[in-house]
Amino acid sequence: MLFLLRMLAMGVHFIFAGILGLLLGICRPFNPDNSRICARLYSLPALWLLRLQLKTDVRPLLDHQRSCVIVANHQSNYDLYVLGRVVPRRTVSIGKKSLKWLPFFGQLYWLAGNVLLDRGNALSAKRAMLTTTDTLKHQDTSIWVFPEGTRNLGGELLPFKKGAFQMAIAAGVPIIPVCVSSYVKHIRLNRWNSGSIMIRALPAIATAGLSQADLPRLIETCRTQMQQCIAAMDQQLTTA
Repeated sequence: MLFLLRMLAMGVHFIFAGILGLLLGICRPFNPDNSRICARLYSLPALWLLRLQLKTDVRPLLDHQRSCVIVANHQSNYDLYVLGRVVPRRTVSIGKKSLKWLPFFGQLYWLAGNVLLDRGNALSAKRAMLTTTDTLKHQDTSIWVFPEGTRNLGGELLPFKKGAFQMAIAAGVPIIPVCVSSYVKHIRLNRWNSGSIMIRALPAIATAGLSQADLPRLIETCRTQMQQCIAAMDQQLTTA
């Protein structure tokens, strides 16, 4: 019963947050800080409704004062509410073009200045990546990417796609990994207190002076650091 009530409340919240975010986007379309505000609109009430305890240590992310590429593990649709709590200023994300047609959310996602990628069209995807690289270089805006490309359902990290790392090298900006504990298999939304989730940002990985030849090593370094961090957080939550 509690789960059903929560899902009903979350449905109402999703629509209400979508309307507010859409109004924000209409008032100041494509402002790169819209994403942070909209992320909070979705996240803060949702964490309260779901009774999820969030423990964050993201100083490397929030203290960073210039453009960067942020990479995070992607577990489920709840990432919108979990990670929305820590999106920094002037940060946009890369999402599938099909998101644009999702009622309320899709339109505000577009108006918030996020990048919509048509993965089925190689030429269109390449143009979007070039535009995003230019944004990193010249517009004091960071890009948030899920390099796995799809949800891992709380299991081991999937292989990382190259796009985020190619952009970081081309723009000469650092990569900041953001790690979330494996919450999907452990939260219990039919209980009053649904569980605890940890989020940790790792120190920035510099890309200055790297070339595309360094791409495999860069990807492996980032993925290994993130996998080790996630395992450590999972262990800490288990023994807490």
